[in-house]
Amino acid sequence: MPELIAPDVALHESWLKSLDEWGSAPQDGSGYHADQHDVRSAEGFAAWVRYLQERSDPRTPMEPGFVHATHWWIVEDGEYLGAITLRHSLTDKLLEGGGHIGYGVRPSARGRGLAAWALGEVVKRAREQGLERVLVTCDDANPASFKTIERNGGVLEDVRETWLGTTRRYWITT
Repeated sequence: MPELIAPDVALHESWLKSLDEWGSAPQDGSGYHADQHDVRSAEGFAAWVRYLQERSDPRTPMEPGFVHATHWWIVEDGEYLGAITLRHSLTDKLLEGGGHIGYGVRPSARGRGLAAWALGEVVKRAREQGLERVLVTCDDANPASFKTIERNGGVLEDVRETWLGTTRRYWITT
């Protein structure tokens, strides 16, 4: 049975295997940006995990253009399968594309309903944090993702050109 956990340095090896599966593709929802941290070293990975954990604390000062966010990893039997993030607020840029919730499942774990399950869990957590509705976006060319959002009650507001490309924008009432 999968679970959502806080990022954990104990999953370094499993996370690296996932990184290799993704290749050069972005890991949506993970908070990982290749230019920020040396995640291959134990020290660099630990620093990145601390960074993710600190972003959820409202007392942590944020860089301009960034918002507080809570990160979870999708894990089953000690294996990292993906990530999902809840942004606590939206900037104008995130309102256009990006939204409150971003998620990604490693290629070898896709097709099992993990993204739909994780999104449903995080929508509940968004309600617990006082968000009445959340914006979830995806690439217009990603039917698996927009079906995941629709399965969780997503109502399509529009499809528009954004900084991410052609983007479908959905609202989910929490």
